[in-house]
Amino acid sequence: MTTPSSSGIPRGGPPLTEEEAEGLLRCICFKTGPPRAVGAELEWLVHELRDPRRPVPPPRLAAAIDTVRAVPLVAALTFEPGGQLELSSPPAASLMECLDSLAADLRAVRAALAPLGLGLSGYGVDPWHAPRERVLHEPRYDAMELVLGRTGPSGRAMMCESASVQVCLDAGLDDDGPLGYRSRWRLAHLLGAVLVAAFANSPVHGGRRTGWRSTRQALWTDLDPTRALAPSPDGEPRAEWAAHVLDTPVMCVRTPSGPWAVPEGLTFRDWLRSGAPRQADADDLHYHLTTLFPPVRPRGHLELRMIDAQPGPDGWMVPVAVTTALFEDPRAAAAAHQAVEPLAALAGDGPAPRNALWRTAARDGLTDPALHKAALTVFEAALDALPRIGATPDVLGAVAAFHARYVVPGCCPADEQLEVAS
Repeated sequence: MTTPSSSGIPRGGPPLTEEEAEGLLRCICFKTGPPRAVGAELEWLVHELRDPRRPVPPPRLAAAIDTVRAVPLVAALTFEPGGQLELSSPPAASLMECLDSLAADLRAVRAALAPLGLGLSGYGVDPWHAPRERVLHEPRYDAMELVLGRTGPSGRAMMCESASVQVCLDAGLDDDGPLGYRSRWRLAHLLGAVLVAAFANSPVHGGRRTGWRSTRQALWTDLDPTRALAPSPDGEPRAEWAAHVLDTPVMCVRTPSGPWAVPEGLTFRDWLRSGAPRQADADDLHYHLTTLFPPVRPRGHLELRMIDAQPGPDGWMVPVAVTTALFEDPRAAAAAHQAVEPLAALAGDGPAPRNALWRTAARDGLTDPALHKAALTVFEAALDALPRIGATPDVLGAVAAFHARYVVPGCCPADEQLEVAS
């Protein structure tokens, strides 16, 4: 749903002051107005059609990347460092416009991959191969692997072996109602744990059980101490996010040629104050935002990043539909707020995804009674709301089937993976 300039932050220009940077972040990262646009970003593991357990050799994967890049698509096509394929939809005016457009693009991508003997797998992490070799060697990913590697192997696994469904929704109105940006920000961080639990789909990584239903979320929990964290949920979202951005260490300082500088412990605020290793401008601030990976990332709109990639060719539609219904329909939003608010006491004082609530969601899924209770309510609210926001009978049926198969009995797709792996 985003483009390189969609943050609204002007590119380049004179050096920024600390006050100017904070002002830009407060104004731009939460664009308020009536919620209208919907978007999604779908990541997929690329596998061998005949036997997905066989690793795809890097030269074959590189050739497949070139082939798919020639396919005309509506969505933006990118590839992650391990060769995962990502489709990012443009902002759509409705849920069905978003789903139909992405579904058509996926059919075109699969049709291009099939003659190469390759297909797409929907898993939160690669259940067969770990570690994967990094396919993309660019200054950004060189810097990212170095920075994230300082805290252990989870960063490389996240880069090369994980896949997700990301849902993008408008920030909301500038008021205190259920569709206001403050309420939607809080809802995203409590409902996010329910989404982790309900759609957990990564209990096996590299051929072994990990003890987590969402190993992908566990990787994020184990990542860089600040880069993958949410800001404090208790303050004003714009102020908390601006402070969080400025107080997070920069991943890299870009240079016109040669390897990018990778300082250790230099926050963006420090960089602005010191002017070293060079003075930072608005373009550097924009780039810094792209190197932060909290579970909910404000980029003018809200980018919900906590959902594992889903099984089946169309399984991704269910989390997109459910999340959109709970945010866009006022009645569903009010029901969701009421259902998830008791979860705040379980989170404790820490930010997501490292607090107790999010860890429980990733480890236990809907076997946790509090998360199961909340999931039952929010899924029922979503099912009630989907016809009001224009969902087709097929989409409503897919959500109802997921609800009956997983939510009602208190399980998730990961539990079926565990049955196969046992």
